[in-house]
Amino acid sequence: MRTKTILPVVVLTTFGLVTAGCGNEGAGQRSNERWATTENTNVDLDFDKINEAYKAAEGPEDFERRVNEIYKGSEVISVAVHDLDAKTQIVTGFFDKNSDGAVQDPEKVFTIRRDITPEGTAQVQTSGFGAYGYYHSPLMSLASGMILGSMLSSAFRPNYVPVYTQPYSTPPSRAADLRAQREAYRAANPSADRSKASQTGRRYNNVGSNSVGGTRSGAGSRFGVHRKDRSRRPERLVA
Repeated sequence: MRTKTILPVVVLTTFGLVTAGCGNEGAGQRSNERWATTENTNVDLDFDKINEAYKAAEGPEDFERRVNEIYKGSEVISVAVHDLDAKTQIVTGFFDKNSDGAVQDPEKVFTIRRDITPEGTAQVQTSGFGAYGYYHSPLMSLASGMILGSMLSSAFRPNYVPVYTQPYSTPPSRAADLRAQREAYRAANPSADRSKASQTGRRYNNVGSNSVGGTRSGAGSRFGVHRKDRSRRPERLVA
C-alpha cells in the first residue's frame, strides 16, 4: 500500500505590506504624501531653478537652502564652493552619503563653473552627474549691473578677493536643519505638486533661452508631454 505524503502549503501574503501606512497614524508626520519618495529613485531636479538659485544666492548657506527647496526627493543635497583663483569658482551639489562633508565623485549631483571674463562679464555653466548626467547647460553670460545675489555680484568688484580658496562644504551637522527648513517650505507650498514633475527625473537642455544671463524657467518641461492626436477630427453626426 502506497503512502501519500501531504506537503503543507504555505501561503505568503503581502496584505500587511499593501495595507501598511494606510492608516492615519502617519498623517501628523507628513501632511502631503505626494512629497514621499522611494530611495534610489531618480527624482526630478529643475536645473532652470538651480541656475536661478545660484544667481540669486547671497552665499553658500543661502544657496544650499534654495537647492533643497527645489529638490523633490527625501535626501539632502550638500554644497561645496571652491574658488580656484580670483576668476574661477566651482560649486558642487552632492549627496553626502558617508557624512564626511567632502565631495566624492559618486556623490556628485551637479557642478556649476563660474569664470570672470573681461569687461565686467562672467560665464556660468552647469553640468549634471550620475542620474542627472544628461544635463549640460549652454554658457550663460552675466554682466555687472544685473540683479544678482552677493555670491556672484561681489566677483565683479575691482578689488575682489576670492573668499573660498579654502573650500566651503555643508557641515554634516547642518543636514537636519536643511531638512527641517525644506519640510517647512513644502508645508507652506502645497501647490507645488510633485505629480507635475518628470517621472524619470529628467529635464532636458533649455530650449529657447532668454537674453543675457537667463533661461526661461521650465523651458523644456513640455518635452515629451503626451498630447492627443489632433490630426484625427471627430466625424460629424448627420441628423
